[in-house]
Amino acid sequence: MLRIATRESPLAMWQAEHVSALLKQAGFATKLVPLVSSGDTDMRPIQAGAQVGVFTKRIQQALLDGEADVAVHSLKDLPTEVDPQLMLAAVPAREVVQDCLVSQSRWTIATLPKGARIGTGSRRRAAQLRYHRPDLDVQPIRGNVQTRLEKLRVGQYDAIMLAAAGLTRLQMDEVPRVELPLAEMLPAPGQGALAIEVRRDAEEVQAIVAGLNDLVARATVMVERTLLAALNGGCLAPIAAYCQIEQGVLTLDAVVLSSDGTQRLDERRSLPFDPPQWEACAKTLADQASESLASRGARELIQETRS
Repeated sequence: MLRIATRESPLAMWQAEHVSALLKQAGFATKLVPLVSSGDTDMRPIQAGAQVGVFTKRIQQALLDGEADVAVHSLKDLPTEVDPQLMLAAVPAREVVQDCLVSQSRWTIATLPKGARIGTGSRRRAAQLRYHRPDLDVQPIRGNVQTRLEKLRVGQYDAIMLAAAGLTRLQMDEVPRVELPLAEMLPAPGQGALAIEVRRDAEEVQAIVAGLNDLVARATVMVERTLLAALNGGCLAPIAAYCQIEQGVLTLDAVVLSSDGTQRLDERRSLPFDPPQWEACAKTLADQASESLASRGARELIQETRS
């Protein structure tokens, strides 16, 4: 019986149940272990200098303490600095990566009223919004998807930003929204992907979970996360990155912004993708992109957002 640790939010439970279903299809019995993270209980805005891992540490501790065999996270929430006792064992096929602008009027970024109040808990989204529309009143928002939608309904915000993957997974087709093009709103590294984490010494569990790996998802998110780590970004920094494989070519788009959106560094890199050497390909592409961004002041820009 594989015990799967997860947060208790509806989206996190869906993700854990999805992984559970995949494991059951492969012939393994599972049991969910719902837990509460500090990120679920603390509704204060996440500050620039905040500790990373607010949504993942409790789940990881369950692995270390023997409460669970497998942990399921949203990959974008998983810190790039991994506990040496743990390992990322699998990344299943990725969901859509786009962000959505949610409003009753189905506004786009261009058609939002001047000075509109936009709720987002992400500095990456906030910085890109401010880059396109400096007049917008971008405000922090916390809570799960349902809580944020209720805050929009009662008029605390004119529109809110949410990941398309979350709305898709929760089957919230009725939520009025516009999916933003990648050229306008680049996602967070790892957005739309799940991370399945296990103990490094649990070799039998590793072998079972490895069967859930999707090569394209694993390779592309490795590029994004390696870039994030190389720039000392952390999952809270205003860094956006999306990697994809098309016609045998691995391509990364990345952007680093100041918090107010007035400074922006863009990077696009490609190289041929060799599946047997996927890790080397991913690292090479990420290193090239991070070196280019760093040479133009990306690390300093990121550091400024923390001060």
